[in-house]
Amino acid sequence: MPTVSVVVPCFNEEKTIGLLLDAIYCQDFMRTEIEVVIADGLSSDHTRGVIAGFQAGHPDLAVRIVDNPQRIIPAALNTAIRASRGEYIVRLDAHSVPAPDYIRRCISALQDGKGENVGGIWQIQPGGEGWVARSIAAAAASQLGVGDALYRYTSQAGDVDTVPFGAFRRALVDRIGPFDETLLTNEDYEFNTRIRQSGGKVWLDPAIHSVYFARPSLETLARQYFRYGFWKYRMLRRYPGTVRWRQALPPVFVLSLVFLLLLALFWSPAWILLACEIGLYALVLLLAGARLALQRKDIGLAAGVPLAIADMHVYWGGGFLVSVVKSVIHL
Repeated sequence: MPTVSVVVPCFNEEKTIGLLLDAIYCQDFMRTEIEVVIADGLSSDHTRGVIAGFQAGHPDLAVRIVDNPQRIIPAALNTAIRASRGEYIVRLDAHSVPAPDYIRRCISALQDGKGENVGGIWQIQPGGEGWVARSIAAAAASQLGVGDALYRYTSQAGDVDTVPFGAFRRALVDRIGPFDETLLTNEDYEFNTRIRQSGGKVWLDPAIHSVYFARPSLETLARQYFRYGFWKYRMLRRYPGTVRWRQALPPVFVLSLVFLLLLALFWSPAWILLACEIGLYALVLLLAGARLALQRKDIGLAAGVPLAIADMHVYWGGGFLVSVVKSVIHL
């Protein structure tokens, strides 16, 4: 019987699923006490072929695939957990690469009573080639881009609101319930909210870390952050006490732009206010991009980071506002 079940939601991840499986195979935790359960959303690329090749070449690590016809992450997690057998659950993503000591450190922290859900930080890497992909990765690890999402940059261990790739005892799911399948994203945050509301702790330790591959293009980044913003509002409707200042800024910024643009159609001085707001915002982003370009000696970041951060802010805020409007008119 395995001690640890690694559960992985997956869909069309032929480029990275092999990296994840190799990283799990290289863990400094007894391989015979690990199983990997991949909930695949019926991938249409070569993901299953890559997994099958790994299984054939590494028979000493138990790897299983279960179908996730719903193709949503919380359903994948719940399906994988139901199919798993371990006392401990470690949740990873198909586009992540955990450090060799990831599982050992997570289980040790759980056994030491650090928290009911334990996780670490992302070391964010580009998801593609070129200056845009590098800029997206840099923006996704910057405080200006992600606010107080500590798992993207902190160096201090402690209690937090959420961790992205958590490890927890199977008994926790029996106690607080599975992942919420009505949320297409923010399922981790919602799960961790229930942990905290039940009196438990969510623990982040930067010694626990994994590589996370960021989106490769501004288009895919925009879709990701629009989805994040849209479903964040749906989650906040249920848990209004979890609102944080960083979550209010993007929708307020986008709303102000829309308001000034509409106002300018009837009151011409509003064009000046709109230009000032956009100009000040652009200046802040350009300074941030220049600083990162100098720090990393990568001139492409000077233009790419402002574009990526603006993409994140505008689409997160836009998704949030669209969700508000749809909720008001019951869509």
